Amino acid sequence: MLFIFVQRISKIPETTLLYIYVGVFLLFLFFLIIAYLSFKNFQFKIDKHHFVLKKGILKKTTTSIPFDRIQNINFKQNIIQQLINVHEVIIETAGSSVAEISIKALSFSEASALKDNISSFNNDVSENLEKLDDKPFVKIGFSALFKVALTENHLQSLLLFVAILLGFYQQISDVIEGFGKQLALDTYILENTSQLQTNIIFIITSIVLLCIVGILSSITRVFLNHYKLTVFLKNFSLEIYQGLFTKKALVLKKDKVQHITISDNFIKRKLGISYITFNQAISGNSSKKQQKTIKIVGCKNQEIHTVKTLLYPNENLDSFKKSEVNSYYKVRLYSRGIIFLLILNTLLYIGFDSEYPFLINLFFIPLLPIAISFIYKKRRYLFSEELLLIKAGVVETHQTYLPFFKVQNIQLKQNYFQARRNIADIVFQTASGKIKIPCIDLYKARKIYNYTLFKIANSNKTWM
Repeated sequence: MLFIFVQRISKIPETTLLYIYVGVFLLFLFFLIIAYLSFKNFQFKIDKHHFVLKKGILKKTTTSIPFDRIQNINFKQNIIQQLINVHEVIIETAGSSVAEISIKALSFSEASALKDNISSFNNDVSENLEKLDDKPFVKIGFSALFKVALTENHLQSLLLFVAILLGFYQQISDVIEGFGKQLALDTYILENTSQLQTNIIFIITSIVLLCIVGILSSITRVFLNHYKLTVFLKNFSLEIYQGLFTKKALVLKKDKVQHITISDNFIKRKLGISYITFNQAISGNSSKKQQKTIKIVGCKNQEIHTVKTLLYPNENLDSFKKSEVNSYYKVRLYSRGIIFLLILNTLLYIGFDSEYPFLINLFFIPLLPIAISFIYKKRRYLFSEELLLIKAGVVETHQTYLPFFKVQNIQLKQNYFQARRNIADIVFQTASGKIKIPCIDLYKARKIYNYTLFKIANSNKTWM
């Protein structure tokens, strides 16, 4: 819009320009007044283990959150906040899929005092945890972070980079269209694309460049998000500090974690590192059902053991044997893969006149059985008296640890084909989403189903 306005400004009458300038000034003044009134009416306090916030201009609202309902206390500092030396404090509960309370500008002393007041409260004082106030139990340096970046999912980073480029192209296209040159741009792209499609060297070079871009994107993403990652164990909670341009600090309470997932791949195992994902409760009214997750990357075996001991102190799964899913799971995967290929080729047939796009089948057809083999081999599960372990993945291996008392409800599902083979799916509904074990023998499924119901009914532990 700005480009178009600059292009057309010489054709706009002076009287109209004056009205535009006056309108922009009044709009700016209006927002300035709104900001000042919002600032004057924004007040918060600590009152009897409650965080109380009052805000609003015409419509005044008061929000009161008990300390034991707070899931996360986050600190953030973007570039501007770092320059003026203030912190943004974000307080989250399970009742919302977004930040419940955001205080944009607090001094470090005020933010620290607020965090200490909230995080020090814990209604389970009978536990005896060692407090590591000064020495972090996880500290990721530059070399360790570089290892993490090299072993990340580069395809995900590449797709994100491509999405950014497509958005940038759309912006440029809009500007060119405003100048009336859209036809020239389309003609230029069409001519050059037709020439490049037949250039084998260009295709090979593009694949190599895409691989390099994927790796560089992963390195950039990891360093931006996890730079100087440091984790402390304090007051029944984890304090996590990380970030390059936007510095983040987060207080994660132990009892607010619904389940954890420990992930690695072949290269990560050789380097002796994994990452832990903490899953938290989400709002039942959230339409998107987006999980609240917190990730600690670059963890070594001892650090993973420390986290598991903190969350599940009495559990030892080494004496239990993992069970595999039924071989019908392969049939399901092959069916879905064939349907995907049929849909893909149909779309290629409809959308392209050339046969070159169909060459993508040379990649997907041999990849399908390899991927299914990996998925099937990684699908394992076991359960102890208090804990369920579910293993899954394709390239990466994800091991999810779910305590039975965190399960909200459990479902045993069968379709027509599963019923004929006496197998079923089990779905565990937790406050952070669903966890599924597909295609297991009906006898074992009923055994897990009944045992889970028994544990839910007889547990005295609180799930939040």
